[in-house]
Amino acid sequence: MAVAAVSKVVLGSVAFSVFWVLAVFPAVPVLPIGRTAGALLSAMLMVLFGVMTPEQAFNSIDLPILALLFSMMVVSAYLERADLFGHLGALLSWRSKGAKDLLFRVCLVAAFFTNDTACVVLTAFVLKLARRNNLPPRPFLLALASSANVGSAATPIGNPQNLVIASLSGITFGRFLLGLLPAMLLGVLINAAILLIFFFKQLSDNNDVDEANNNPASDAGDPLDEEDVISHRFSPATMSHLTSVDSEDLISTLAFFSRDSSLNGAPHINQSKILTFYYPIDRIHPQFLHWIAETLRNRACSGAEDAATTTESTEPANSTPPQESAAAAVAVDVIEEAAARQGRRRRVRHMVKRFKKHYLWRTCVYLVTVGMLVALLMGLNMAWTALTAALALIVLDFTDAQPCLEKVSYSLLIFFCGMFITVDGFNRTGIPSAFWDFIEPHARVDKPGGIALLALVVIFLSNIASNVPTVLLLGAPVAASAARISSGAESKAWLILAWVSTVAGNLTLLGSAANLIVCEQAQRVKSNGYTLSFFAHLPFGCLSTLVVTAVGLLLIRE
Repeated sequence: MAVAAVSKVVLGSVAFSVFWVLAVFPAVPVLPIGRTAGALLSAMLMVLFGVMTPEQAFNSIDLPILALLFSMMVVSAYLERADLFGHLGALLSWRSKGAKDLLFRVCLVAAFFTNDTACVVLTAFVLKLARRNNLPPRPFLLALASSANVGSAATPIGNPQNLVIASLSGITFGRFLLGLLPAMLLGVLINAAILLIFFFKQLSDNNDVDEANNNPASDAGDPLDEEDVISHRFSPATMSHLTSVDSEDLISTLAFFSRDSSLNGAPHINQSKILTFYYPIDRIHPQFLHWIAETLRNRACSGAEDAATTTESTEPANSTPPQESAAAAVAVDVIEEAAARQGRRRRVRHMVKRFKKHYLWRTCVYLVTVGMLVALLMGLNMAWTALTAALALIVLDFTDAQPCLEKVSYSLLIFFCGMFITVDGFNRTGIPSAFWDFIEPHARVDKPGGIALLALVVIFLSNIASNVPTVLLLGAPVAASAARISSGAESKAWLILAWVSTVAGNLTLLGSAANLIVCEQAQRVKSNGYTLSFFAHLPFGCLSTLVVTAVGLLLIRE
């Protein structure tokens, strides 16, 4: 494509510069409107400057990618509700062998559950785990962000740039996975090894992990002391919401039955039926019944003590007759029996309700997710497959979907719309084509030197213009150049672009969304916040990016 007119090149470059500045520095003092508004502003400038027509702008928006992004965010929201990420957190601390073992687990968990939701949920947990065990937070936060980046390279749904590549190239899910899985697995191990070497001294100084923190239940918050739970006693005030029966009225009625010798002496009368007739005991909370039984028992005991200490001059009316004490004991037995029966019924109902509400529903969520992955491996349309899975989860939930839909990052979808328009407008200026024409003879994928040069260009642009715009700018010309070699070379070029643009996110703190999410979430953690700075990330990021990229390129096949 030839370079456009000078005015179009200048105005298109200005509009793209607005997009780049606000995407990399969303809070720039000159125009602190954020990434999403910046993308919309640059897209509007492309149309106002005449770089592209409104029809061309709307046609440049890739609806399948937006549908896939939306669907994956909905599925992630339901997986979070199904407590998948809670189980991942439990895996991190289960029977840990020390600081190095914890770091390695963080790398594995982050690599195999690679999405923004996992980073959001696991950042606070990893930071809390490091603080509890007196470990430095920095290596664990770097492990989470870098491993999420490397692990996301293996599938088309792992990150946004892979979604774009899968949509533009037409490579199936299975072929994409087989082409990049070996590189991803080895890359995760190498990245973990670099982390262990880089922070070996700091982790060796804090090698012992408190066994108390190995209990996953303690990670959700400060547990209640067992003695506090056992010694807790319910009072009528705290149990008033469980029954409408007045406690003093019920006790008085029970005392009446206790003092009625005609009832107590009649063996054919079932006192349980009498009490149930006056009050539906089986509908009263068992804890409340236990309290009533204990109150009656205490009154009977106090009456017996008063009778034993009474002198001979005391009136007989003040003493407690033996038959009344026996009747009170019978009443206590009746109440405790009813409490036990009611407790068993409540436990059964609770188990059935919990099974229906939690276990059965969670199983359905996991099955739908697995079914979606199987459908993707079979080569079905990725956008419609993910959308079908998202709608299936909404229907199975059988409740208002608004809470889960509110977790969808609509600002990200709008950002992608503006980015599609902006990048397509910049492509129409001819600058990306001219740049590629200059380096294309030296960056062919059939030569090791060409692959190395292409990788360096993609790494540089991914950290300057971000990885998704880089893929949109270079994807078509790189694929066209490789297609002139062979069809296999074209697929290999797409896979190289996916691998390098994804791993390049580890170079700097601004290189990927996962880095920014981990950094932001770490700062927000109350009382345990940690700031991961740009320069604290850079030394490890440079070493890991170059080594992992180089090793992975050797394993990518056509």
